[in-house]
Amino acid sequence: MHINEIRSRPPRVLTEEQRESYFENGYLVLEKVIDDEWLRRLREVTDEMIDRSRTVTVSDSVFDIEPDHTAAEPRLRRLSSPPDHHPLYWEYAAQSVMPDIVADLVGPNVAFHHSKLNFKWSRGGAEVKWHQDIQYWPHTNYSPLTVGTYLYDCDMEQGPVGVIPGSHKGPLYDLYGPNGQWAGSLSEGDAAGLPADKTVYFPAPAGSVTIHNCRMVHSSLRNESAIARPLLLNTYSAADALPYTPNPIPSRYSGTVVRGERPRWSHTDPDPCILPPDWSNGYISLFAYQQNEVPAG
Repeated sequence: MHINEIRSRPPRVLTEEQRESYFENGYLVLEKVIDDEWLRRLREVTDEMIDRSRTVTVSDSVFDIEPDHTAAEPRLRRLSSPPDHHPLYWEYAAQSVMPDIVADLVGPNVAFHHSKLNFKWSRGGAEVKWHQDIQYWPHTNYSPLTVGTYLYDCDMEQGPVGVIPGSHKGPLYDLYGPNGQWAGSLSEGDAAGLPADKTVYFPAPAGSVTIHNCRMVHSSLRNESAIARPLLLNTYSAADALPYTPNPIPSRYSGTVVRGERPRWSHTDPDPCILPPDWSNGYISLFAYQQNEVPAG
């Protein structure tokens, strides 16, 4: 659905000003839109997942762990596809206010694509280098967006997401490295050319929601504080956007229409997108690729 068609429908949750800000700048931060009961339940199940990770010694398709992760002191980078590991995460992704917010931005028919929980652990939680999301999972159009939920307060010390406003309207960057292997981040040259002084960071209290478009150039710094920064990320799209490639974080819920209905026509944007490796052969995580932890070949 084109932006003017979306504009023709009154928003259900957002204000017109918020919606226009997203179209222009490519991001939104909505403070304290998730109530305390949702937060309590999400925190409880997340603590269960952390306990479950204590038996993990090597990163796998579920848990991506820091190099110094131990049973006594878990240190997680990511829980992949949370809805597949506990029903509460899917209840939140499909039945909370989030799909209604997304519908205000992409149109009434909304599809779920994938989910992950990035922990940004205390005292050294990994940075995320400059990148765009859509090259990881290209779609027929650029409606996909990612909604992040802060489970706890996040200050600048915890390494919040930082975006370059308006960069969703700019070029799509090549995320392959000079050796032809997937790097998952901008080259040093491309990163040096970014207007980094214009970066907007997303510190916000618990229960706040961040939203960024799939073309948005973004990153986050290491977390050197004594407090972790768990950020639950759910990616949605207009239901008329179909993925070109296998989902790097597959889920039994991928493609589920969570608002509206499945359209009869797809919407194809003529602007091309570089294709990632064939994720059906395996995918570890953004962190592993960006930190060069994946063997060549």
